[in-house]
Amino acid sequence: MQYSRNSFLKTLGLGGLLATSSVLTASPFKDLLGASHTGTEARSLTLGLASYSTRKFSLDETLAMANRLNLKQIALKSMHMPLESSEEEIQSITAKFNKAGINLYGAGVIYMKTAQEVENAFRYAKAAKMKMIIGVPNHDLLHLVEMKIKETNIKLAIHNHGPGDEVYPTPEVVYNKIKMLDSRIGLCIDVGHVQRLGLDPVKNIKKYADRLYDVHLKDVDKSEADGKSVEFGRGVLDIPAVLKALKGINYSGVMAMEFEKDTDDVFAGLAECVGYVNGALDAMK
Repeated sequence: MQYSRNSFLKTLGLGGLLATSSVLTASPFKDLLGASHTGTEARSLTLGLASYSTRKFSLDETLAMANRLNLKQIALKSMHMPLESSEEEIQSITAKFNKAGINLYGAGVIYMKTAQEVENAFRYAKAAKMKMIIGVPNHDLLHLVEMKIKETNIKLAIHNHGPGDEVYPTPEVVYNKIKMLDSRIGLCIDVGHVQRLGLDPVKNIKKYADRLYDVHLKDVDKSEADGKSVEFGRGVLDIPAVLKALKGINYSGVMAMEFEKDTDDVFAGLAECVGYVNGALDAMK
């Protein structure tokens, strides 16, 4: 059965967003919408990967999957490069990124419960030449974090973890703790966790736009604490509205996909999510 571009968009629930501009670094092959994505189109949003999504796979497998999906930005989780790695080990691992043509823009989520863990996180990121740590420092360590940021010029994006998180459950809690600190301390808004709290991810993106440095992009099956990760477009989160909000604030960071379903066979789900975002962004004015 043949589908037109517009009928496919309607199937995705994007019938009201009918336009043709491409704003995403997309795959070099033709997608299901029939549009050829070569990465040469004008773009203002960048889709990447949080490697927690591929935690059951090796780094080599993760890089191969990212390249198949043309996800050229990765934030690395510690199972792919242990936090205790020496500088030599880190250099060996980052060389794989250079060979694969993928940018290791950050790492996380990194928890920092002691001063030593703060020191090590910045040592780790500096050795890997990362621009950002996606982290969760204890409140009493924020001034030490600020000192390390001034010393290294590495940004910190604090990640909200939603229901059950006693440290940073919401973007509001993060913002209130950092608003008087160095501006290089900002937020990583996890839209899925915001949705699970019954809050509006779009409103949070707009409200904290001035300190939004990273986004974990996901969909969940319900707006409750026990909501689970699902393929984009199958859940309750309004992904097109999130993308529109990010475009509207001129967001310049990475939208890191964090797909937590089917961890033993994650590629098909990731591919579906990438295709959904490509279609949504192609449909945006």
